[in-house]
Amino acid sequence: MNIEQDITPAGGASAAPSFYRDFLDKETDFNGKVILVTGGTGSFGRHFLKQVVSHYTPKRLIVFSRDEMKQYELAQEFPTDRYPFMRYFIGDVRNAERLEMAMRGVDYVIHAAAMKHVSIAEYNPFECIHTNVMGAENVVRAAIGAGVKRVIALSTDKAANPINLYGASKLASDKIFIAANNLSGGNGCRFSVVRYGNVIGSRGSVLTYFQKLIEEGAPELPITDARMTRFWITLTQGVNFVLSCLPMMRGGEIFVPKIPSMLITEFAIALAPTLKHKVIGIRPGEKIHEVMISSDDARTTVDLGDRYVIQPAFAWWSRPTGYKNAKKVAEDFVYSSDRNDEWMGREDLRHYLKDIAP
Repeated sequence: MNIEQDITPAGGASAAPSFYRDFLDKETDFNGKVILVTGGTGSFGRHFLKQVVSHYTPKRLIVFSRDEMKQYELAQEFPTDRYPFMRYFIGDVRNAERLEMAMRGVDYVIHAAAMKHVSIAEYNPFECIHTNVMGAENVVRAAIGAGVKRVIALSTDKAANPINLYGASKLASDKIFIAANNLSGGNGCRFSVVRYGNVIGSRGSVLTYFQKLIEEGAPELPITDARMTRFWITLTQGVNFVLSCLPMMRGGEIFVPKIPSMLITEFAIALAPTLKHKVIGIRPGEKIHEVMISSDDARTTVDLGDRYVIQPAFAWWSRPTGYKNAKKVAEDFVYSSDRNDEWMGREDLRHYLKDIAP
Protein backbone atom coordinates (compact mmCIF):
# COMPACT_ATOMS: atom_id res chain seq x y z
CA MET A 1 0.00 0.00 0.00
CA ASN A 2 1.22 3.48 -0.88
CA ILE A 3 1.24 5.29 2.45
CA GLU A 4 0.94 8.68 0.77
CA GLN A 5 -2.41 7.75 -0.77
CA ASP A 6 -5.54 8.53 1.26
CA ILE A 7 -7.80 5.64 0.30
CA THR A 8 -11.60 5.64 0.30
CA PRO A 9 -12.74 2.01 0.52
CA ALA A 10 -14.56 0.59 -2.48
CA GLY A 11 -18.26 1.34 -2.46
CA GLY A 12 -17.97 4.01 0.23
CA ALA A 13 -18.56 7.72 0.03
CA SER A 14 -15.76 10.15 0.72
CA ALA A 15 -15.54 11.57 4.22
CA ALA A 16 -17.80 14.54 4.88
CA PRO A 17 -18.15 17.03 7.75
CA SER A 18 -21.58 15.57 8.63
CA PHE A 19 -20.09 13.06 11.03
CA TYR A 20 -18.52 15.81 13.14
CA ARG A 21 -22.00 16.29 14.68
CA ASP A 22 -22.09 16.62 18.44
CA PHE A 23 -25.60 15.05 18.80
CA LEU A 24 -26.49 17.10 21.88
CA ASP A 25 -29.95 18.67 21.77
CA LYS A 26 -29.57 22.16 23.19
CA GLU A 27 -33.18 22.01 24.43
CA THR A 28 -32.37 19.07 26.73
CA ASP A 29 -32.60 20.04 30.40
CA PHE A 30 -31.23 17.97 33.27
CA ASN A 31 -31.21 20.78 35.82
CA GLY A 32 -32.64 19.69 39.15
CA LYS A 33 -32.58 15.97 38.22
CA VAL A 34 -30.95 13.14 40.14
CA ILE A 35 -28.67 11.14 37.82
CA LEU A 36 -26.73 7.97 38.63
CA VAL A 37 -23.97 6.52 36.46
CA THR A 38 -22.87 2.91 36.98
CA GLY A 39 -19.23 2.42 36.05
CA GLY A 40 -18.90 6.14 36.64
CA THR A 41 -15.10 6.08 36.96
CA GLY A 42 -14.55 4.56 33.49
CA SER A 43 -13.74 6.45 30.31
CA PHE A 44 -17.38 7.10 29.48
CA GLY A 45 -18.35 7.89 33.07
CA ARG A 46 -15.63 10.49 33.58
CA HIS A 47 -16.50 12.24 30.34
CA PHE A 48 -20.19 12.05 31.15
CA LEU A 49 -19.53 13.92 34.40
CA LYS A 50 -17.57 16.61 32.54
CA GLN A 51 -20.37 17.15 30.05
CA VAL A 52 -23.12 17.25 32.66
CA VAL A 53 -21.35 19.68 35.01
CA SER A 54 -20.44 21.87 32.02
CA HIS A 55 -24.02 22.22 30.78
CA TYR A 56 -26.35 21.52 33.72
CA THR A 57 -26.84 21.79 37.47
CA PRO A 58 -28.37 18.49 38.57
CA LYS A 59 -29.85 18.02 42.01
CA ARG A 60 -27.48 15.08 42.54
CA LEU A 61 -24.97 13.39 40.26
CA ILE A 62 -24.06 9.98 41.64
CA VAL A 63 -20.92 8.06 40.66
CA PHE A 64 -21.47 4.34 41.26
CA SER A 65 -18.38 2.15 40.85
CA ARG A 66 -16.37 -0.46 42.70
CA ASP A 67 -12.90 1.12 42.36
CA GLU A 68 -12.02 3.07 45.50
CA MET A 69 -8.83 4.62 44.11
CA LYS A 70 -10.50 5.83 40.90
CA GLN A 71 -13.31 7.33 42.95
CA TYR A 72 -10.77 9.11 45.13
CA GLU A 73 -9.02 10.50 42.04
CA LEU A 74 -12.34 11.56 40.53
CA ALA A 75 -13.30 13.33 43.75
CA GLN A 76 -10.13 15.43 43.41
CA GLU A 77 -11.25 16.46 39.93
CA PHE A 78 -14.87 17.07 40.97
CA PRO A 79 -14.69 18.00 44.68
CA THR A 80 -17.95 18.31 46.57
CA ASP A 81 -17.08 21.78 47.89
CA ARG A 82 -17.05 23.04 44.29
CA TYR A 83 -19.73 20.66 43.00
CA PRO A 84 -22.07 20.17 45.98
CA PHE A 85 -24.37 17.91 43.94
CA MET A 86 -21.65 15.27 43.45
CA ARG A 87 -21.99 11.94 45.29
CA TYR A 88 -19.48 9.07 45.30
CA PHE A 89 -20.99 5.65 45.94
CA ILE A 90 -18.79 2.56 46.20
CA GLY A 91 -20.65 -0.41 44.81
CA ASP A 92 -20.73 -3.23 42.29
CA VAL A 93 -23.58 -3.98 39.87
CA ARG A 94 -23.27 -7.59 41.02
CA ASN A 95 -24.55 -6.49 44.43
CA ALA A 96 -28.31 -6.01 44.11
CA GLU A 97 -28.81 -4.62 47.63
CA ARG A 98 -26.16 -1.95 47.12
CA LEU A 99 -27.77 -0.89 43.84
CA GLU A 100 -31.17 -0.64 45.53
CA MET A 101 -29.69 1.64 48.18
CA ALA A 102 -27.90 3.81 45.61
CA MET A 103 -30.98 4.32 43.43
CA ARG A 104 -33.28 5.78 46.08
CA GLY A 105 -34.65 9.08 44.78
CA VAL A 106 -32.90 8.76 41.39
CA ASP A 107 -34.59 10.08 38.23
CA TYR A 108 -32.24 8.79 35.51
CA VAL A 109 -29.72 5.93 35.40
CA ILE A 110 -26.95 5.57 32.84
CA HIS A 111 -25.69 2.00 32.96
CA ALA A 112 -22.09 2.03 31.75
CA ALA A 113 -20.58 -0.63 34.01
CA ALA A 114 -19.38 -3.69 32.09
CA MET A 115 -16.53 -6.04 31.34
CA LYS A 116 -15.55 -4.75 27.90
CA HIS A 117 -12.37 -6.47 26.70
CA VAL A 118 -13.02 -9.32 24.28
CA SER A 119 -9.98 -11.44 25.15
CA ILE A 120 -10.40 -11.00 28.92
CA ALA A 121 -14.06 -12.00 28.69
CA GLU A 122 -13.14 -15.11 26.68
CA TYR A 123 -10.68 -16.20 29.37
CA ASN A 124 -12.93 -15.25 32.30
CA PRO A 125 -16.43 -16.21 31.11
CA PHE A 126 -18.04 -16.54 34.54
CA GLU A 127 -16.92 -13.05 35.54
CA CYS A 128 -18.19 -11.62 32.25
CA ILE A 129 -21.64 -13.18 32.71
CA HIS A 130 -21.89 -12.08 36.35
CA THR A 131 -21.11 -8.45 35.48
CA ASN A 132 -22.71 -7.98 32.07
CA VAL A 133 -25.79 -10.19 32.34
CA MET A 134 -26.60 -10.65 36.01
CA GLY A 135 -25.50 -7.08 36.64
CA ALA A 136 -28.05 -5.94 34.05
CA GLU A 137 -30.79 -7.85 35.87
CA ASN A 138 -29.78 -6.22 39.14
CA VAL A 139 -29.92 -2.75 37.59
CA VAL A 140 -33.42 -3.44 36.20
CA ARG A 141 -34.75 -4.78 39.49
CA ALA A 142 -33.26 -1.91 41.51
CA ALA A 143 -34.53 0.75 39.09
CA ILE A 144 -38.09 -0.62 39.13
CA GLY A 145 -38.03 -0.98 42.90
CA ALA A 146 -36.74 2.57 43.44
CA GLY A 147 -39.18 4.18 41.01
CA VAL A 148 -36.48 5.46 38.64
CA LYS A 149 -38.03 7.27 35.66
CA ARG A 150 -35.64 6.32 32.84
CA VAL A 151 -32.67 4.00 32.32
CA ILE A 152 -30.33 3.96 29.34
CA ALA A 153 -27.88 1.07 29.05
CA LEU A 154 -24.72 1.34 26.97
CA SER A 155 -24.24 -1.45 24.46
CA THR A 156 -21.76 -2.16 21.68
CA ASP A 157 -21.61 -3.01 17.99
CA LYS A 158 -20.32 -6.42 19.10
CA ALA A 159 -23.81 -7.23 20.44
CA ALA A 160 -25.18 -7.43 16.87
CA ASN A 161 -24.64 -10.92 15.46
CA PRO A 162 -22.11 -11.67 18.23
CA ILE A 163 -19.26 -14.13 17.74
CA ASN A 164 -17.53 -13.60 21.10
CA LEU A 165 -18.66 -13.88 24.72
CA TYR A 166 -18.45 -10.15 25.34
CA GLY A 167 -20.81 -9.46 22.43
CA ALA A 168 -23.13 -12.30 23.45
CA SER A 169 -23.27 -11.04 27.04
CA LYS A 170 -24.10 -7.52 25.84
CA LEU A 171 -26.80 -8.92 23.53
CA ALA A 172 -28.30 -10.68 26.56
CA SER A 173 -28.02 -7.43 28.51
CA ASP A 174 -29.78 -5.53 25.70
CA LYS A 175 -32.60 -8.08 25.71
CA ILE A 176 -32.96 -7.73 29.48
CA PHE A 177 -33.27 -3.95 29.32
CA ILE A 178 -35.72 -4.03 26.43
CA ALA A 179 -37.92 -6.68 28.08
CA ALA A 180 -37.79 -4.72 31.35
CA ASN A 181 -40.42 -2.37 29.89
CA ASN A 182 -42.92 -5.22 30.13
CA LEU A 183 -42.09 -5.64 33.83
CA SER A 184 -42.25 -2.02 34.93
CA GLY A 185 -45.87 -1.34 33.93
CA GLY A 186 -47.41 1.35 31.75
CA ASN A 187 -46.44 4.25 34.03
CA GLY A 188 -43.27 2.75 35.45
CA CYS A 189 -39.60 3.03 34.64
CA ARG A 190 -38.67 3.18 30.96
CA PHE A 191 -35.62 1.28 29.68
CA SER A 192 -33.73 1.80 26.41
CA VAL A 193 -30.33 0.95 24.93
CA VAL A 194 -27.66 2.95 23.13
CA ARG A 195 -25.42 1.01 20.73
CA TYR A 196 -22.31 2.49 19.13
CA GLY A 197 -18.87 1.53 17.85
CA ASN A 198 -15.27 1.91 18.97
CA VAL A 199 -14.54 4.96 21.08
CA ILE A 200 -11.50 6.96 19.99
CA GLY A 201 -9.18 7.45 22.93
CA SER A 202 -10.95 5.26 25.48
CA ARG A 203 -8.77 3.24 27.82
CA GLY A 204 -7.47 0.07 26.18
CA SER A 205 -8.44 1.20 22.66
CA VAL A 206 -6.32 0.55 19.58
CA LEU A 207 -5.47 4.27 19.56
CA THR A 208 -3.80 4.17 22.97
CA TYR A 209 -2.09 0.88 22.04
CA PHE A 210 -0.69 2.28 18.79
CA GLN A 211 0.36 5.52 20.47
CA LYS A 212 2.26 3.56 23.11
CA LEU A 213 4.11 1.56 20.44
CA ILE A 214 4.95 4.75 18.54
CA GLU A 215 6.26 6.47 21.68
CA GLU A 216 8.42 3.42 22.45
CA GLY A 217 9.99 3.59 18.99
CA ALA A 218 8.42 0.46 17.49
CA PRO A 219 9.62 -0.19 13.92
CA GLU A 220 6.15 -1.35 12.79
CA LEU A 221 2.53 -1.46 13.84
CA PRO A 222 0.64 -4.78 14.19
CA ILE A 223 -2.44 -5.10 11.94
CA THR A 224 -4.76 -8.06 12.42
CA ASP A 225 -6.17 -7.94 8.88
CA ALA A 226 -5.68 -5.31 6.17
CA ARG A 227 -9.37 -5.55 5.18
CA MET A 228 -10.62 -4.73 8.67
CA THR A 229 -12.99 -1.79 9.14
CA ARG A 230 -14.44 -0.28 12.29
CA PHE A 231 -17.01 2.32 13.35
CA TRP A 232 -15.53 5.25 15.29
CA ILE A 233 -17.00 7.76 17.72
CA THR A 234 -15.44 10.21 20.19
CA LEU A 235 -16.19 10.19 23.91
CA THR A 236 -17.87 13.58 23.60
CA GLN A 237 -20.12 12.32 20.82
CA GLY A 238 -20.94 9.17 22.78
CA VAL A 239 -21.88 11.09 25.92
CA ASN A 240 -23.89 13.70 24.00
CA PHE A 241 -25.69 10.97 22.09
CA VAL A 242 -26.77 9.32 25.34
CA LEU A 243 -27.91 12.66 26.76
CA SER A 244 -29.92 13.38 23.61
CA CYS A 245 -31.62 9.96 23.71
CA LEU A 246 -32.86 10.29 27.30
CA PRO A 247 -35.66 12.82 26.67
CA MET A 248 -36.86 11.16 23.43
CA MET A 249 -36.97 7.54 24.59
CA ARG A 250 -40.31 5.82 25.14
CA GLY A 251 -38.83 2.54 26.33
CA GLY A 252 -37.61 -0.49 24.40
CA GLU A 253 -35.64 1.27 21.65
CA ILE A 254 -32.06 0.64 20.62
CA PHE A 255 -30.58 3.98 19.52
CA VAL A 256 -27.74 3.81 17.00
CA PRO A 257 -25.82 6.97 16.00
CA LYS A 258 -24.67 7.61 12.44
CA ILE A 259 -20.89 7.58 12.75
CA PRO A 260 -18.03 7.05 10.27
CA SER A 261 -16.10 3.92 9.36
CA MET A 262 -12.39 3.62 8.74
CA LEU A 263 -10.01 0.98 7.49
CA ILE A 264 -7.66 -0.10 10.29
CA THR A 265 -4.74 0.33 7.89
CA GLU A 266 -5.77 3.95 7.26
CA PHE A 267 -6.08 4.43 11.01
CA ALA A 268 -2.50 3.24 11.49
CA ILE A 269 -1.17 5.38 8.62
CA ALA A 270 -2.83 8.49 10.05
CA LEU A 271 -0.98 7.95 13.33
CA ALA A 272 2.40 6.94 11.90
CA PRO A 273 2.78 7.54 8.14
CA THR A 274 6.34 6.19 7.99
CA LEU A 275 5.90 2.96 9.95
CA LYS A 276 5.41 -0.36 8.21
CA HIS A 277 2.58 -2.73 9.05
CA LYS A 278 2.90 -6.32 10.21
CA VAL A 279 -0.18 -8.50 9.63
CA ILE A 280 -0.56 -10.72 12.71
CA GLY A 281 -3.92 -12.39 11.99
CA ILE A 282 -7.37 -12.00 13.48
CA ARG A 283 -7.63 -12.71 17.19
CA PRO A 284 -10.22 -15.14 18.63
CA GLY A 285 -13.67 -13.58 18.69
CA GLU A 286 -12.76 -10.75 16.31
CA LYS A 287 -14.64 -9.76 13.14
CA ILE A 288 -13.41 -8.31 9.85
CA HIS A 289 -16.28 -5.80 9.90
CA GLU A 290 -18.61 -4.72 12.69
CA VAL A 291 -22.41 -4.58 12.46
CA MET A 292 -24.70 -2.27 14.40
CA ILE A 293 -27.99 -3.07 12.64
CA SER A 294 -28.51 -6.47 11.05
CA SER A 295 -30.94 -7.25 8.22
CA ASP A 296 -33.17 -9.00 10.77
CA ASP A 297 -33.51 -5.73 12.71
CA ALA A 298 -34.19 -3.68 9.57
CA ARG A 299 -37.91 -4.48 9.64
CA THR A 300 -38.35 -2.43 12.81
CA THR A 301 -35.71 0.25 12.19
CA VAL A 302 -36.37 3.90 11.38
CA ASP A 303 -33.98 6.61 10.21
CA LEU A 304 -34.14 9.91 12.13
CA GLY A 305 -31.44 11.70 10.15
CA ASP A 306 -28.59 11.68 12.67
CA ARG A 307 -29.41 8.26 14.12
CA TYR A 308 -31.27 5.02 13.62
CA VAL A 309 -33.78 3.60 16.07
CA ILE A 310 -34.42 -0.14 16.30
CA GLN A 311 -37.97 -0.22 17.64
CA PRO A 312 -39.15 -3.04 19.91
CA ALA A 313 -41.58 -5.69 18.74
CA PHE A 314 -44.07 -4.93 21.50
CA ALA A 315 -47.80 -4.89 20.77
CA TRP A 316 -48.16 -1.53 22.50
CA TRP A 317 -45.49 -0.02 20.20
CA SER A 318 -48.00 0.14 17.33
CA ARG A 319 -48.94 3.61 18.56
CA PRO A 320 -47.34 6.55 16.67
CA THR A 321 -43.73 6.96 17.75
CA GLY A 322 -43.75 10.73 17.83
CA TYR A 323 -40.33 10.91 16.16
CA LYS A 324 -39.98 13.82 13.76
CA ASN A 325 -39.17 12.96 10.14
CA ALA A 326 -38.82 9.23 10.86
CA LYS A 327 -38.32 7.11 7.75
CA LYS A 328 -38.46 3.36 7.46
CA VAL A 329 -35.25 1.78 6.21
CA ALA A 330 -35.26 -0.78 3.41
CA GLU A 331 -36.01 -4.35 4.50
CA ASP A 332 -32.60 -5.52 3.33
CA PHE A 333 -30.83 -2.65 5.12
CA VAL A 334 -27.64 -3.49 7.03
CA TYR A 335 -25.61 -0.94 8.97
CA SER A 336 -22.12 -2.39 8.99
CA SER A 337 -18.69 -0.78 9.03
CA ASP A 338 -17.89 -1.92 5.46
CA ARG A 339 -21.26 -0.78 4.00
CA ASN A 340 -21.34 2.63 5.64
CA ASP A 341 -22.13 5.84 3.74
CA GLU A 342 -19.69 7.88 5.83
CA TRP A 343 -15.96 7.19 5.81
CA MET A 344 -13.29 8.82 7.91
CA GLY A 345 -10.04 9.80 6.20
CA ARG A 346 -6.65 10.45 7.74
CA GLU A 347 -7.22 14.18 8.15
CA ASP A 348 -10.60 13.50 9.73
CA LEU A 349 -8.97 11.25 12.30
CA ARG A 350 -6.36 13.91 13.04
CA HIS A 351 -9.20 16.39 13.53
CA TYR A 352 -10.81 14.03 16.03
CA LEU A 353 -7.49 13.57 17.85
CA LYS A 354 -7.17 17.33 18.27
CA ASP A 355 -10.69 17.38 19.67
CA ILE A 356 -9.91 14.76 22.33
CA ALA A 357 -6.45 16.06 23.24
CA PRO A 358 -6.22 17.01 26.94
